[in-house]
Amino acid sequence: MEQRPPIPQIEDEIVEEFELFDNWEDKYEYLIDMGKKLPPLDNMHKDDEHRIRGCQSTVWMVSELRDGQIVYHADSDAMIVKGLISMLIRVLSGQTPQDIIQADLGFIDRIGMTSHLAQTRSNGLRAMIKQMKLDATAWQLKANAS
Repeated sequence: MEQRPPIPQIEDEIVEEFELFDNWEDKYEYLIDMGKKLPPLDNMHKDDEHRIRGCQSTVWMVSELRDGQIVYHADSDAMIVKGLISMLIRVLSGQTPQDIIQADLGFIDRIGMTSHLAQTRSNGLRAMIKQMKLDATAWQLKANAS
């Protein structure tokens, strides 16, 4: 697996991209476009076991450890939420479990996302981040046990 840029560098790239837009309507449109580029999740993973709890919309996510790096795959039934999970995947997928666990993901505040999301969406975003970090912790424990 190819080496990905470090998490802070990817976060900075996303902040720069969002700074290109003057208003939130355009930023939401960009977020939706990010979600449209998310590869489809196999229907076999669209089940209760892979559903992220705490999201008002339905979000499914799976992860795998490949060459010491976690790869995430996800989908959602809501366009903005699909954009949010695609943004998180862009930042975290292909990183080591330790880097994911330690990531503060400050870019979310830097682009103003937390202040522009409805409370239920903010809760869902936190739930997605929590699940991605939980998966990273589980993969790290499995790797350390073997």
